[in-house]
Amino acid sequence: MSEFFSMGGYGSYIWGSYAITAIAMIALLLATLRSLRNSRIERDQLETVLQARRPRRTKKAPKAS
Repeated sequence: MSEFFSMGGYGSYIWGSYAITAIAMIALLLATLRSLRNSRIERDQLETVLQARRPRRTKKAPKAS
């Protein structure tokens, strides 16, 4: 089993590379999730502003001729 982890003397480089890659992938995932959350918050705020500015449309009764 120790031969597997030492990988012919290059284990520290290989496992270090895996660790750095895993950390980078987790950081990218967290940044993406944070950006998604911020985008949703911004979208909700913009929709609220749009709702406040949009005039209410009322249905008009048809004119009698």
